[in-house]
Amino acid sequence: MVALDIPLSITGKTQVLGIIGDPIAHSLSPPMQNAALRALGWDGIYVPFPVRAAAVDTALAGLWALGVVGFNVTIPHKQAVMAALAEVTPLAQAVGAVNTVWRQEQGWAGTNTDVLGFVAPLQDWGHEALVPESSLAGHLPWSQRRAVILGNGGAARAAVAGCSQLHCGEIWVVGRDRNKLQSFAESWQDSPLCPTLQVASWDQLPALLPETTLLVNTTPLGMHPREDQSPVSPQDLAQLPSDAIAYDLIYTPSPTQFLRWATERGLHTIDGVEMLVQQGAAALEIWIHQPPPIAVMRHALKTHLGLA
Repeated sequence: MVALDIPLSITGKTQVLGIIGDPIAHSLSPPMQNAALRALGWDGIYVPFPVRAAAVDTALAGLWALGVVGFNVTIPHKQAVMAALAEVTPLAQAVGAVNTVWRQEQGWAGTNTDVLGFVAPLQDWGHEALVPESSLAGHLPWSQRRAVILGNGGAARAAVAGCSQLHCGEIWVVGRDRNKLQSFAESWQDSPLCPTLQVASWDQLPALLPETTLLVNTTPLGMHPREDQSPVSPQDLAQLPSDAIAYDLIYTPSPTQFLRWATERGLHTIDGVEMLVQQGAAALEIWIHQPPPIAVMRHALKTHLGLA
């Protein structure tokens, strides 16, 4: 692994990448992306830009005028930014959110790398923190698996799209607010990405669990200040098949209560750190057209979180 303490030198040739959001001071992308740029020897810097909701259009015009190469988009701008872009990929249109923007001749273009970030650790079990591929030999293909996604907010949209790309046999979204759940389901009806999405209220979850082999938490339960909470109980997790995967999109704390209980149950577990790394790596490759140093990015992120 390339050392992360290579000094940063900014000159008139240094190119700029960044991330916009509000708030933005908490973002973990700058330490991860700057470590990657230094490891690659790419003359650039990744900067957080605080942008208020009312100033998105102005900010994009300013970033363009300043020659910024590309930028990430985080809360609350992932939907609003779409109207200001010259091009939005079909994937981002289907998800209804953009998190990565890059410069083209005709203007800014945007896509959604959260989906790739979600899918990557499910496709690649070779990472040291995940389950070796050999241990999954003989298990059901994705086309015969049921995925259940807990929550129906913005993060759930990337999970739905990811499960669709994996060709999961069944995709269920479970929510507490029936009206929001119905609106979520209707938003996918005309989408070629996930025509078979099904929804269920929280009281229907126990009936789904015995045949669920991918359980994804997209809710904030388990995140500060509710670190001691979980969207499901140990008794719920006991209903899952022994080869099920518990996937939590939360990356701090790591592990969450949900994943601690899943580990005690003997389930395969994935946390939000890997999704954050993989979506960032996909964005970096779009911007600089080089294979991203994923191991460096993972190490930098875990070090920043105190997990390394």
